[in-house]
Amino acid sequence: MLKVAVHGASGKMGQAIVRLAANERAQIVGAIVSRGSPRIGRDVGELSGTGNLGVALSDDTSAGLLGADVVIDFSRPEALPRLLHLAMRSKVAVVSGTTRLDATCERLLDEAAQHVPVLWSPNTSIGIHVLAEIAASAARRLGPGYDIEIVEVHHRAKVDAPSGTAVRLADAVRAARGEAEAALSDVHGREGNVGPRKGDELGIFAVRGGDVIGDHTIHLLGPGERLELTHRATSRDLFARGALRAAWYLHGKPPGRYTMADVIGG
Repeated sequence: MLKVAVHGASGKMGQAIVRLAANERAQIVGAIVSRGSPRIGRDVGELSGTGNLGVALSDDTSAGLLGADVVIDFSRPEALPRLLHLAMRSKVAVVSGTTRLDATCERLLDEAAQHVPVLWSPNTSIGIHVLAEIAASAARRLGPGYDIEIVEVHHRAKVDAPSGTAVRLADAVRAARGEAEAALSDVHGREGNVGPRKGDELGIFAVRGGDVIGDHTIHLLGPGERLELTHRATSRDLFARGALRAAWYLHGKPPGRYTMADVIGG
């Protein structure tokens, strides 16, 4: 049985992790929330609808990591540095899906990886990472004669754009095209007399509305034909399942930086 602490346990993703843990042979041993949260003291199982688990929500990160093999983090960028410092000290592996990290967080992820296994991904869906591999292969084989545009659709409450996943897909396409295409310029909107599309453009466009969990489509447009590669998320549970699969993958691994591609391959 894998012992898991959840960082950001009162959020939607944290609750999904708790709800699905038992099905993934994982035991929740810690539930960490932000300082001053009104939910502190509540049982994390009752909050997620799975019944009493005997684990109270706490803002004490050190205590929440006690006995854990892995901590799964879906929180805020400003909360990640403290978690990484304490995970290093406690020798707890880290799976993080927190997005919009700054340079400090990126540096600390590398630092933590010298002491414990670390996996950070803006999207823990297995399908998205398979999509990235397919898109990279398509971009490489089709060559520079095909223009690439990425369209992502999310619910009206999403506060950032483009999505971290869209950026990840764009990076995969750039890498596949090689150094010559590494300087592709991101275009996030077109209006007015902008002229013909330039060869060094990579369009990334965000659509917001309703309750869409997340759709991503990569358009590869060439002379006389086009490919459209799409991933649609219909439940947030897929991200939780991917994070738990990643947690199992890290269990027993040596310190280092790992990716979802490693999880799929492993």
